[in-house]
Amino acid sequence: MTDNQQTLVLWDIDRTLLYVGGIDRQVYREAFAEVVGRPAEHLPARGTGVTMPLAIRSLLLDNGVPEAAVPDLLPRIVDLLPKRLAAHSEDLRQQGVLMPGARAALQAVHDHPRLVPTAVTGNLKPNALLKLAAFDLDGYLDTEIGGFASDDDHRPALVSIAQGRAQAKHGTAFTRSNTVIIGDSLEDVRTGLEGGASVLGVPSGKTSAQDLKEAGADVVLDSLENVQQLVAAIASVTP
Repeated sequence: MTDNQQTLVLWDIDRTLLYVGGIDRQVYREAFAEVVGRPAEHLPARGTGVTMPLAIRSLLLDNGVPEAAVPDLLPRIVDLLPKRLAAHSEDLRQQGVLMPGARAALQAVHDHPRLVPTAVTGNLKPNALLKLAAFDLDGYLDTEIGGFASDDDHRPALVSIAQGRAQAKHGTAFTRSNTVIIGDSLEDVRTGLEGGASVLGVPSGKTSAQDLKEAGADVVLDSLENVQQLVAAIASVTP
């Protein structure tokens, strides 16, 4: 990161910045039951980082919904998810937790004059905003230039979407050389490698530091608690 070069910082949300426990799974249960008309017996795996539309597709198929019915049912569940999560706003505040160091890390990146922070996440945009707002984190990210599952269900594609939006706003061409994704899962690593960003791994979710490194993360931090180390790591992968 040179003295005048801007760097786009793409934050993952779940298990990187915050953890909402079983609330997402409860929302899946409620939306599935309302649309399909019966309870779901099998729920999406935890902490994988896949986009919500792909998780819903698996939810439908794993619960015996014929594949021919998925194109009709999937968008109906997608439309319901933000409404169902909004109904759990108080639960988010009471049951959710911030990951260690998250607020200070967000503050440091937000305040850095050459870093442009936003989100790239498997969440639908309304769901991402609800989660960030529940923890008063929304002010640290420019979510208007982020990439969300509402934009594309293929998560690596969200990197170029965010890069394009950031370029339109800031007038800087953002490429792999000046884009960094920070996340906790193998899907975050894949998103960076395939989408066009360096990757800082944080083993705050279900994936170990060793697995993040072996998957291709450029740097793996112990946590977000050492802010100076975080900023230095961003600089080290954007020379």
